[in-house]
Amino acid sequence: MQPAAGPPDCPLCRAAGEPALWRDARCRIVLAGDADYPGFCRVVWQAHVREMTDLDAADRTRLLDVVLATEAALRAQLAPLKINLASLGNQVPHLHWHVIPRFADDAHFPDAVWAPRRRPAAPRAVDAGALRERLEALLGNG
Repeated sequence: MQPAAGPPDCPLCRAAGEPALWRDARCRIVLAGDADYPGFCRVVWQAHVREMTDLDAADRTRLLDVVLATEAALRAQLAPLKINLASLGNQVPHLHWHVIPRFADDAHFPDAVWAPRRRPAAPRAVDAGALRERLEALLGNG
């Protein structure tokens, strides 16, 4: 399936060629690059659609399988206290999921990531190569 062309101002459509931890024809997994949340990933549907219900049943299943594989890979590598899953997209109406590892010493814990900061974020390294390998083991080579 070829991704549907989105509007020229859609940042997720424009970023379709960005480096990804994993990708296939339907979706990609990218590191968000948020210093407060090491390991924060976005699972982005390649085609420009707004909502989960815009997808047929097989595509919905595939997207959720990729979201859950991302969660599993992050749990195995980082052992977070919790994983937050969110499909917000209010400002960018292009279907994507946030997969956010949460730690007791992160900047906002136990509150939501958009809550007022409680403390500086604790430094934590993420090995993108190892995360990529875990994702490939769970999802295949795309």
